[in-house]
Amino acid sequence: MTIPVPQDIPKWLSKATEPAADNSDTLTLARTLRRAMAITSTPRQAAVLVLFGGAPEADADGPGGLPADADVLLTQRAATLRQHRGQVAFPGGAVDPGDTGPIDTALREACEETGLDRSGVEPLAVLPKLFVPPSRFDVTPVVAYWRTPSTVGVVAESETERVVRVPLATLLDPANRFLVRGSLGYQSPAFQADGMLVWGLTGGILAGIFKAAGWEQDWDHRDVRDLETALADVGMTL
Repeated sequence: MTIPVPQDIPKWLSKATEPAADNSDTLTLARTLRRAMAITSTPRQAAVLVLFGGAPEADADGPGGLPADADVLLTQRAATLRQHRGQVAFPGGAVDPGDTGPIDTALREACEETGLDRSGVEPLAVLPKLFVPPSRFDVTPVVAYWRTPSTVGVVAESETERVVRVPLATLLDPANRFLVRGSLGYQSPAFQADGMLVWGLTGGILAGIFKAAGWEQDWDHRDVRDLETALADVGMTL
């Protein structure tokens, strides 16, 4: 689902709403699992905010016009949580009965987690749902542009450990990109940034957007690392 947006949305973000063109293992697996899940039960619904900030003007020297100050808002979940503890994720969470749709869910959750002022955020697109097996959530990514950035930070330490605006230049640096493989053979795109490992569904969504938007740089797809080792390298655990 694409949302009608103002004509002055940055050109460098114009293709960032089409990650379906990506064939990463993470997104393909998530969609396959969702189809299988639908046969046996109904997944719970959730939404995440994939929020990009940066100058509105495209940079002729940047890949896909990407400006040098472009970034994405990420959170690191508290290590004390039962599910996905310590993992890096987009702000977001479960649908509440009062939510009007995935955009409302993503913005509400982002406000609750980071203190974000939603009035400065312009939603661009609602992407296809992706199933997350451990939590049995059907997650809808909402891509948005941070027109007027606000101050953000950890609101509830019991749920969130860090709130970080990560430069896209860091994530796109080939030196920070590789694949991780779990004990069951599952592979995921991964990024190392600011002392964190970004992988799983979050890594897959970012990889898909980077490719579709034309921001991707050549990186070594043969670099496959053990997941637990890669997490330990940045002081994280499963």
